[in-house]
Amino acid sequence: MAERISDAEHAVMEVLWDDSPLTAQDVAERVDPARGWSAATVKTLLGRLLAKEAVRHEVDGRRYLYSPAVQREDYVEGESRRLIDRLFGGRLTPLVAHLAERDALTAQDITEIEALLRELKQ
Repeated sequence: MAERISDAEHAVMEVLWDDSPLTAQDVAERVDPARGWSAATVKTLLGRLLAKEAVRHEVDGRRYLYSPAVQREDYVEGESRRLIDRLFGGRLTPLVAHLAERDALTAQDITEIEALLRELKQ
């Protein structure tokens, strides 16, 4: 998947990552109702995701069944890497420092980071 997906497309992907294959109507029913999307809106987003090769479809009678063509973990990895590269010169330490300086890390976050670092050192 070379092209990035929009926030709206991401909402559709989250539905498909949770359960697939699904019809466009199934996706429309599972997207956060606060978005107020019609089935037509979801079909448009699915069409964009197909063009970006983020989803695939198979024909089932008169309907299409949609599935993700990219795993959520792979998507998260790519987006995380782009963020770190773009904002922090490819380095993770400045990101963590930024969060710490802004009081964005809770005591629980710090405990988990410390445990992760201990684990990585072993």
